[in-house]
Amino acid sequence: MSYSEPVICAGFVDTHPVSFEYTSTRYSNQLKYTYQQEHHSVLIDSRDLVGVVADSTKEGKSYCVLYLDKVPPDAKIPSIPTLRSASARDLPQEFVDKYAVQAFRNILRREERNDDGEPNIHVIVSVLSGVGLATNFHESVLRPILDRIPLRADIDYKIHYTESSDTITDLTKNRLLPRAEAGVAQHIVLLSGDGGVVDVINALLTPSPSSSYVPPTISLLALGTGNALAHSTGITADDTLGLSTLALGSAKQLPLLKATFSPGALALADEASRKESLPATVRTKAPDGTEVDAPTMYGAVVASWGLHAALVADSDTAEYRKHGVQRFAMAANANLFPADGSPTHPYQAQVSVLRSLPESGGEEEWEPIKRETHAYVLATLVSNLEKEFTISPASKPLSGTLHLVEFGPMNGTEVMRVMGLAYQGGKHVDEEVVGYHEVEGVRIDFKDGEKDERFRRICIDGTIIVVEQGGWVEIQKENRKVVELVGP
Repeated sequence: MSYSEPVICAGFVDTHPVSFEYTSTRYSNQLKYTYQQEHHSVLIDSRDLVGVVADSTKEGKSYCVLYLDKVPPDAKIPSIPTLRSASARDLPQEFVDKYAVQAFRNILRREERNDDGEPNIHVIVSVLSGVGLATNFHESVLRPILDRIPLRADIDYKIHYTESSDTITDLTKNRLLPRAEAGVAQHIVLLSGDGGVVDVINALLTPSPSSSYVPPTISLLALGTGNALAHSTGITADDTLGLSTLALGSAKQLPLLKATFSPGALALADEASRKESLPATVRTKAPDGTEVDAPTMYGAVVASWGLHAALVADSDTAEYRKHGVQRFAMAANANLFPADGSPTHPYQAQVSVLRSLPESGGEEEWEPIKRETHAYVLATLVSNLEKEFTISPASKPLSGTLHLVEFGPMNGTEVMRVMGLAYQGGKHVDEEVVGYHEVEGVRIDFKDGEKDERFRRICIDGTIIVVEQGGWVEIQKENRKVVELVGP
């Protein structure tokens, strides 16, 4: 470990004289200030630090240091961290240089207003995401931070609270998409999980995008359940739930995948109480070579079939969501150890992978997996589905590589053992029974298998699509630049 000498200087916090000590190592940075009269110290770790904002209302080198108090690990109910601030003068310059927000370092810049006077910064609060903490987080943490920048609600940015599962889609189609196609730069601060991101993406993707299209920038605050995208890109590497990335990060293209379905596929909605059409259709060739209008959906995280899709689908209820990320383990247990004592279901379909053939100048070829029954088939653009659950250890943040994790039927105990290794840094991919490949695409063709639609459920970033009997789904990488994501 490499250390630098602590930087020590005198200054003030809330008008009280203090001694600042800033320590920087390879793994952590800390600011400690000690009151000169009381000899009482306060330590701010970089994992809790949001940023440093210049205080234009005061003379000299005056700043507001914004940081969070963590939720106690033994908290009995889901809670949000507490926002803290310290008015400081004459901070160590090295500390200011590293953490100065500088109007979010141009990430949250004041875009030019539209003709209707509405700003082009949108804060979207997904009210029911995760365990329902987004509204409280916005009002108690995010909005006071924006006030300090200062960014003013309804003047510099617009707040939107979700009222239904269609709120984000409707907002994107009706407001964000027309402005993006008109060449207007926009910034979306999304208090949500992965589902909010996929709603924005699918609403923005049109068959014939404008040549003047400007991809909106998304800053994601991780208030969902799994938060796979945030965990995999380093947004949650500290304890600020993405606030430090919002304040100090930079934007990069978000890689996407495209799932094309057979014509009868429908999405499940309202806890699987109804079915609805997918966001778009494309004219494409079916596996048998015929031309069809294929329902299409885009994602940024995962496309799966088998046990993963089943546990996501079965746990998507209000009752399960109360348990946060534990809902996935609960649903997995129910699928692996059915209450009637029956064995784990062997999923039946032909699975093929699309591979690039380097010796043929970049041509691609579909290659069938030589197994007729399966337990787990998952294609992903990310490394982690949960903070500690590393599904694809070879995946790098925003690299755009697509990896497939798959294995055949096993008893429930063995599946639990193998997938438990994902919590050990992704060691499950070293198991002989697990197939782990970098691929260009995946195709699942149900042919005459699976009469029960429960076993034809496909998961695209948390949305569940039921494929009709004898239908198919094809997943490939999508190369269009649709949005940018702010990362560390």
